[in-house]
Amino acid sequence: MIDYQDKQVVIIGLGSTGLSCVDYFIARNVTPRVIDTRQSPPGLDSLADSVERHTGSLNREWIMSADLLVVSPGIALATPMLQEAAEAGIEIVGDIELFCREAQAPIIAITGSNGKSTVTTLVGDMAKAAGWNVAIGGNLGQPSLTLLDPECQLYVMELSSFQLETTSSLEAAAATILNVSEDHMDRYPRGMSQYRDAKLRIYHGAKVCLVNADDALTMPLQGADRRCISFGVDIGDYHLSHQQGETWLRVRGEKVLNTSEMKVVGQHNYLNGLAALALADAVEIPRASSLKALTEFTGLEHRFQLVWENNGVRWINDSKATNVGSTEAALNGIRVNGVLHLLLGGDGKSADFSPLSAYLQGDKVRLYCFGRDKQALFNLRPDVAEITETMAQSMALIAQRIKPGDMVLLSPACASLDQFKNYELRGHEFARLAQELG
Repeated sequence: MIDYQDKQVVIIGLGSTGLSCVDYFIARNVTPRVIDTRQSPPGLDSLADSVERHTGSLNREWIMSADLLVVSPGIALATPMLQEAAEAGIEIVGDIELFCREAQAPIIAITGSNGKSTVTTLVGDMAKAAGWNVAIGGNLGQPSLTLLDPECQLYVMELSSFQLETTSSLEAAAATILNVSEDHMDRYPRGMSQYRDAKLRIYHGAKVCLVNADDALTMPLQGADRRCISFGVDIGDYHLSHQQGETWLRVRGEKVLNTSEMKVVGQHNYLNGLAALALADAVEIPRASSLKALTEFTGLEHRFQLVWENNGVRWINDSKATNVGSTEAALNGIRVNGVLHLLLGGDGKSADFSPLSAYLQGDKVRLYCFGRDKQALFNLRPDVAEITETMAQSMALIAQRIKPGDMVLLSPACASLDQFKNYELRGHEFARLAQELG
């Protein structure tokens, strides 16, 4: 256990993660101070009376007199007061760094612009299937410090670029950057290279580095080294193989699983499965347990999630696809024996929908467009499109037309706020109607 006695600790940012940091230090007989720029941050009522707090702004006096600053991922290190503290030699960390200093079990660390929650969950499921005592967290689920347990055999951690910025002691048993695409550019004024640099910190000290053979930005800066294994669509140590209308997961040339045995569909899900399998293999989770988990995984809620299957028709909830890029990912490499009935609609946030056109060709696709931007979506391909006011009306039309081998996919490319409180409620309504209509 690291000794923080006699250190002046200041926690910046409350919420569940901030509270977990407070509890962590109090358990070590250190009473931190807490700062939050919000006037009434979540968790304020749960603070012990003994904890000094400052809300509504940053407190320069507290920051500059600290020995250790524990900073929330939501606060940029470029904040002038934090830069001043760093230049004065004050140590700045996040909760993931505190976690890494204490964790006794191996850590699998996962980052990427897309897919990291799915891969993190899958690897956790693989370890559970093997009977391992596994803890899953980081940017997903519980705050990391609440996971520390001497009985734990494996930690599986989803890590954001923001969390990695303040982490230096991560020496993962296996680490991956699944992919890198433009994101959070408001946080990274120097653009993609700065964003990528934050992601690359995940490889520091890692025993195994899993890279995406189709994405050069996932490679270590010095290029692939002996620690690296790879996954990809057609190339890589772990890759997909298409034979006689079937798709297989292959490991170094050996076919290990027919994707028809998986409950999730779509190339992006198969790649997520490959990445999870590679990470599980790296820490010697028994292969049979990993394959069992792959065949039982139904997807994360609202992310290309199979919610109903009846009479040979699959109903897929991808309500979290609230932008064009997410819907592109869902449509890329999708295989449907019959007709794809695609539900599009909502508030497009002034987006350009034209990139979707390439995925909507052929005679085996039908579009059902609803909500605020229904007309713009209808215009993508009017010859196979229908317009309705609501998603429920579109689904009623689909129910009259589906045949065995078809797929019904809600991947709306739009926010939900014109007709739903959030994308979760939209997804739940889709799932309810699927079971009612299908």
